[in-house]
Amino acid sequence: MVGIEGFVPAWTTAAAAVFALMTLVWVVSLARDDVSIVDVVWGPAYLVAVLAAWWTSPTSAWALPTVALVAAWAMRLAFHLAPRVREPEDRRYAEMRARNGQAFRWSSLVRVFWLQGAIVVVFSVPLVATVLAPGAPGGWATVAAGVVLAGLVFEAIADAQLSTFRASGGTDGRVLDTGLWRYSRHPNYFGEAVVWWGFGLWTTVALGSPLPLIVSGLMTGLLLRVSGIPLLEPHLESTRPGYAAYARRTSAFVPWPPSAPDPSGHA
Repeated sequence: MVGIEGFVPAWTTAAAAVFALMTLVWVVSLARDDVSIVDVVWGPAYLVAVLAAWWTSPTSAWALPTVALVAAWAMRLAFHLAPRVREPEDRRYAEMRARNGQAFRWSSLVRVFWLQGAIVVVFSVPLVATVLAPGAPGGWATVAAGVVLAGLVFEAIADAQLSTFRASGGTDGRVLDTGLWRYSRHPNYFGEAVVWWGFGLWTTVALGSPLPLIVSGLMTGLLLRVSGIPLLEPHLESTRPGYAAYARRTSAFVPWPPSAPDPSGHA
């Protein structure tokens, strides 16, 4: 286990680095008049946290592979989301801006950037502790890394299919129901959840405690109940005429063979 005397300075350094990053990105958002950039730094903020922790204690054998796993996930996600900063502000943030007027430019520091920074700081606790963990990765760590990479590949394929669909005119009201999207309405979210369960297993092995799996469950809960599917599905149903029928035959999250379409049009 990681001693509290080693963890506290590492986590404090990680938290300071994350909030500094979020504050800097907020300043950039003021110049752009667009806070959507916060989504691009969501993944890299975790990388900043583990790098800051590693800087405080560079001797653990767990540090480099932990940083490598987080970097692979974080940078893939950032590069996937980066092109969206050239698009109009995400509708979630645009609606917040419309409700709050000019005050939103300043309140967004707390309500968007520092809020997400706080989530990163809390959710990165097991990863920060693993960077300091004694011992060295073994067989179960290899399994855990495999789970992370499997989830990463799965969500990368799903995102690539979505990008291809959008590039071919997928914003004209059609529904993506091929590839991985035939088996799940949100295969990218499912892949993201698998990554975090992999992180949970990785940190559980390193720390000798199942408590890190709480973070994996919380991240899955966010995707299923808070910031993922619940925000996206109503928009899709209102803008894509065939989405309701697609939803009736397709699993919302876990990939599963679609049910046969109902000729009557009912579920």
